[in-house]
Amino acid sequence: MKRREFIKGSAIIGATVATPGIIKGASGMFESEKGRKIYTVLNANKTMVGTLPVLRAFAGDNNDYVSPYVFFDEFGPVHVNPKDKPLRVDAHPHAGIIPTTYFLNGSGHHRDSLNYDFQIGKGDFMMFTSGRGAIHMEETGKKLFDNGGLYHGFQIWLNMPSRYKWIDPATDVHREDKMAEYKGKDFSVKIVLGDLFGAKSKIDTLFPVFYYHIKMDANCKLSIPTNPQHNAFVYLINGKLEAEGRKVITPNQVILYERGESDIHLYSESSSELLLLGGQPHNEAVYAYGPFVMNSEEEIMKCYRDYQSGKMGDPSAVNRQ
Repeated sequence: MKRREFIKGSAIIGATVATPGIIKGASGMFESEKGRKIYTVLNANKTMVGTLPVLRAFAGDNNDYVSPYVFFDEFGPVHVNPKDKPLRVDAHPHAGIIPTTYFLNGSGHHRDSLNYDFQIGKGDFMMFTSGRGAIHMEETGKKLFDNGGLYHGFQIWLNMPSRYKWIDPATDVHREDKMAEYKGKDFSVKIVLGDLFGAKSKIDTLFPVFYYHIKMDANCKLSIPTNPQHNAFVYLINGKLEAEGRKVITPNQVILYERGESDIHLYSESSSELLLLGGQPHNEAVYAYGPFVMNSEEEIMKCYRDYQSGKMGDPSAVNRQ
């Protein structure tokens, strides 16, 4: 895969390699079992997006191991008091990517230049297919404003392959009835995108990609099959995991796997919650400038001109209170 390049001044910055990944667990994971090897372990970093605190797992880096994903933020968990000023990210453009938003708790308000204005909440999954360019704003939702509560979820960007970079933008919200679930003896999986263990999400995607939300009981050993030619990575939300090579993984760490084998072997010493994501790598050059992710510097400059000329919409209209 071609290495990605950054345009000078890009707002996309990544995470750091984790040294705690070398700690050995004591579970006696089945080390003889054939499975995916770990490439590296990353630590998510704290940052702010607008007035919203986030943990950034990666942003434009390690593209060889995370494509077709390109950016990963966990927002919250943060407690919101009733009638508090909403946590907000003002109107901003995107092009060439599909920002996805998945809520574990709380509610959100989305408004965009495609004339969508709606509330989303716990269990919902939104896909903002930006294509040639569109603008949206995001903030905590009405339910949280009225009642308060926990605000927690993920915004994770899918990079669009070159053949889709210039399609018309679209916004889609999917409720839980579009997602599949699989329950094992000591684990459960919500299949947001893709398929696993014979269960398949009803959410269509433009290219092969998977997005699994997994919960494991204490002392659970789990082997998850993947396409050996696809990328795969794990993000631990809470709990304690032991992965290939008996490496101990703690919350807010990311395991990046090498390709070539199918099964991902995990052991949960305590009850654990994680995301497993991946898909077919695009094998294309990636140029990034803030919210624009394209295949060349010339395409980035076109996006910038389109935004400045109003072709992506009017930020003030999207920002209206």
